[in-house]
Amino acid sequence: MTGDEIARPRSGSVGGVPFVALPPTAVDSPPAEGLIVCWHAFDPPRAEAAMAAALPMTSVPVWRVYLGLRLPGDVADRDYVRLLGTTVERAAAELPEAVAALRALLGCGDGAIGLVGHGEGALIALLALAEARVEASAAALVAPVSSPSRAVAAREQRLGPYAWDAETRETATRLELTARTAEIVRHDPRVLLVSGGTDLLVPTSEVMALRDTLADAGLSTVEAATFRMGHALADAPGLEPRPPVAAAVSVDGALTDWFRRHYATTPYRDDMALAAPIG
Repeated sequence: MTGDEIARPRSGSVGGVPFVALPPTAVDSPPAEGLIVCWHAFDPPRAEAAMAAALPMTSVPVWRVYLGLRLPGDVADRDYVRLLGTTVERAAAELPEAVAALRALLGCGDGAIGLVGHGEGALIALLALAEARVEASAAALVAPVSSPSRAVAAREQRLGPYAWDAETRETATRLELTARTAEIVRHDPRVLLVSGGTDLLVPTSEVMALRDTLADAGLSTVEAATFRMGHALADAPGLEPRPPVAAAVSVDGALTDWFRRHYATTPYRDDMALAAPIG
């Protein structure tokens, strides 16, 4: 691949999974081997291009690839747990093939893999870590939906009662990632958790409890940051790329610093203030 090709964003599909890929263009750090794979949520941003616009992580010196989840137009009108189970488990199962294809397509080598997820996308990242779908060495999880049953309870406050049945209860139990921390920490990935101080779907207390659970299970590096924001990282409907909102700018800065620390090939500042409200 030529230098001109490396400098251009890419889009397309791998194994039927749509993607947007942003190249390593950091001005103060040469490109590094590696790959960051990102998944969006059911809430804005709700498409791969919109997620790339919200969290571009421009100064991270590796390819950042945003995978699409192929969601229906109005998620609120669908059965949440069935949609969650189908989407999350399919995305995690598709990850190894997607990573192999992306490495060949982008020429990004066999360097470290990082995972990023927002909301339900973070559940995909957690499942991929638990099942060791790829050798991921770092993950950043924004407002992670780690417990489907708690996510349903939060959504009921906005959408009304959810009609559980045997199938959806089994799906929720299977995807209860807070019960699989031993599997998640097995390969000791570095984990950053980000929460919103006014997030009604995934409150800060839930994210901090996940941090403590991972630390108690033996994870060597797990940090947390809280920002004054709600759950969404883009304005509704969140299907098209738009200039990032203030919340996304804050989160993007935290993720950029986190992954620069992970992929650093040159010294850089290390003064991130985590585990405290940040404007």
